Amino acid sequence: MATLMARATGRRKRSVAQVRLYDGTGTFSLNGKPLEAYFPIQAQQIRIMEPFRTVNLEGRYDVLAKLHGGGTTGQSDALRLAISRALVELDPDYRIPLKREGLLTRDSRKVERKKYGLRKARRAPQYTKR
Repeated sequence: MATLMARATGRRKRSVAQVRLYDGTGTFSLNGKPLEAYFPIQAQQIRIMEPFRTVNLEGRYDVLAKLHGGGTTGQSDALRLAISRALVELDPDYRIPLKREGLLTRDSRKVERKKYGLRKARRAPQYTKR
C-alpha cells in the first residue's frame, strides 16, 4: 500500500468514521468493502465525494475508513466530515474552500433523551377524558 498521507475522525449522531488517506487512484475501502457496496444509494456516494470535488482532488487519494455506530445517513455524513478534516491536515490551504461549502461543520444534533413520566423525549401519555 502507498504511504499514509493524513488521518482524521468524523462524527454525526451516534456514528464515528476514522479515515486514513493514502496516495493512490481514488479507491475506497469502508470496513473492507468498496464505496458502492457499503453505500448503495447514489445520493450518499455523491455527498461522500463532495470534499474531493470541492478541492479538485478526485481520484488522487485512496480512502481507508473504519465506520461504526448509527445508520447509513449518520455514517455517510461522518465519513464526509472525516475526509474533509483529513484534506485540511494534508494542506491547510484547502480549509477555505471546504469551510465555504460547509464541509468542516460538525452537525451536533443528537437524539434527545427520554424523560421519566413521558412516552418519548417530549411525547406525553395519551389523555382519556372518560
